[in-house]
Amino acid sequence: MAETASRHVLTEALWPAEGAGLWVKRALLVAVGIAALAICAKVKVPVWPSPVAISLGTFAVLTIGAAYGPRLGLATIGGWMLIGALGFDVFQNSSAGTSGLAYMMGATGGYLVGYLLATVALGLAARRGWDRSVGGMALALLAGNALIYVPGLLWLGYLIANGLFDPARYASVWDQTLAWGLTPFLIGDALKLALAAVLVPGLWKLIGTARA
Repeated sequence: MAETASRHVLTEALWPAEGAGLWVKRALLVAVGIAALAICAKVKVPVWPSPVAISLGTFAVLTIGAAYGPRLGLATIGGWMLIGALGFDVFQNSSAGTSGLAYMMGATGGYLVGYLLATVALGLAARRGWDRSVGGMALALLAGNALIYVPGLLWLGYLIANGLFDPARYASVWDQTLAWGLTPFLIGDALKLALAAVLVPGLWKLIGTARA
């Protein structure tokens, strides 16, 4: 079990490093990951009436978690969130007028918490080799996606119950929460998860072929 839990993640296999070079590598990976998260968050498709649009943010978070491992992945997601908390426009719907902690406490706040949980989960799954097969990666991605939705829906439901509930359109707070925060995203999430489930194991196969 200990042997299985100590496997290399993708970035460790693609770019081996030791000593000072290892810290340079980690710093570069964090910087690249933060840039990727900021770019992917801005690639979005509005899904009315939900205040949360479909974006590539989930794809980036889950892929970084699997490729970086739990510690470096968490540092990358945490760095991205810290930059956003300081007021920089790196989130999905943040702007000059809506940014920082005020934005993070809005409708997407719970999903941001879920990003942290999912990153650790995907990193731990990768340490156990789940990312080396399409089936294992798919299971890890489903678990990670669930970890994003649970705090996301709970926080969104809290906001709806405290001022956003529309009884003329929805039978209950829960109905509105699902309509705003879950059902519009299922097809898009399925496509993103399918892409990530093929991409990461495919890169592992390329590494194996190159070393053969």
